[in-house]
Parts: sequence; structure tokens; C-alpha cells
Amino acid sequence: MSVEMVSVISLSLQVSLLSVVLGLPAALLAGWFMARKVFMGKSIIDVIINIPLVLPPVTAGFLLLLLLGRNSLIGKFFEYVFGSSLSFSKAGAVVASMVVSFPLLSRGIRTAFEMCDTRFEQLAGTLGWSPVQVFLRVTLPLIRPGIVSGVVTAFARSLGEFGATMVFAGNLEGQSRTIPLAVYSFFQVPGKENEAWALVSVSIGISVVAMVVSNMNDRRLNALRSK
Repeated sequence: MSVEMVSVISLSLQVSLLSVVLGLPAALLAGWFMARKVFMGKSIIDVIINIPLVLPPVTAGFLLLLLLGRNSLIGKFFEYVFGSSLSFSKAGAVVASMVVSFPLLSRGIRTAFEMCDTRFEQLAGTLGWSPVQVFLRVTLPLIRPGIVSGVVTAFARSLGEFGATMVFAGNLEGQSRTIPLAVYSFFQVPGKENEAWALVSVSIGISVVAMVVSNMNDRRLNALRSK
């Protein structure tokens, strides 16, 4: 395996991991809020959270470019603070991956919250535990299968992200060229087909592992539901 391929795989894993880690707090909040609260306009918020699932990735990348690109207010502020552009960078690849994978991350967590028996939380509250203690020591262990399932599927989705990353982060070697972009690039160059197929094999292997883990956690969630 060439140094270039190792770099691509390493960058892809970093981008996917960062997108999941950075999106997890917001996914926990969104999952709890959508599962536990009833409010006007809930269906609209649900659509906003999940629309990246059905939105063409290229369209998502174009919208990100409008909202966070160098000519946008947020993009200018980011460049002023950090000295570099958010778009066409590794940070841009992370943002693109986070946007398209967030619905999968929040959906698994929301499902776990909906299945969680609130009587355990209420019982812990009667013992004098604070809401934070109840959440950390009771709720989180109960929804852990949903968190794991959401994290795994979101991670796999981030690894496979192409369209939004291409438009918003570009196809820059060492910065935003993840596995899908590298496969696309290799197939455009004569003699690079073997490298492309090797990356395809790596991608398939990671996806299979992710699906196995996700299915195992789905069974645990179903067991939780039946209790």
C-alpha cells in the first residue's frame, strides 16, 4: 500500500471520527429534545434535522458554501479568528461530513430516548440525585445501545461522503481528499485502477464492520423495547 493511500485512509478516519465526536453533543441534545418534549412546530424541526438524509449531497455542499464559504459572514469571521478558510480545507471536510451524517447520529439517539423507561429516572430523582446525576448515571447507560448505533452508522456515512465534501471542501490531497474522492481521482488516471480498487475494498470492509455493529446494537435496542 502506497504512502498516498495510507494518507487518504488516515485522513478519512480522522475526518469521520471528528465529525461524529463534534456532532455527538448536539445529537444528544436534539435526540432528548425531540423524544421528550412536545411543542408547536416540532414537525418542522424534525424536517430540518433529517433533511440531509434526502437532500442531494451536492446541494448540501452548495448550501454550505453559501453559508460558510469565504464570502459569507460566518466564513469571514472564521478566517479572521483562525487565519484560514473553513471551505476547501480539512475543517471543511469535517463540517460536510458532520452535516450529512448528523441525522443518522441523532435518529439512533432519539429512538433510544423514546424507548428509555423514565420510571428509573424518576426513581433516581426521589433519592435526591440532581438532573445531571440522573442523566449521567441512569439515562446514559440506558440509551447507550442507541448512542453506539448512531455513532457507528454516522461514522460509516461520513466515510462514504462524496458530494458535499467535493463542493465545500474540494479534492485537495492531504487536506480534504477522503476515500471516495481518492477513488474518483484514481479512476481518472490511467494506471491507478489498482489503488482505486484497494481503497474500494477498504471502504467495503469498514462498511461491513459498521453494519454488523449496528445490527448488534439494534438487537439490544429491541431487547430494551421488549422489557
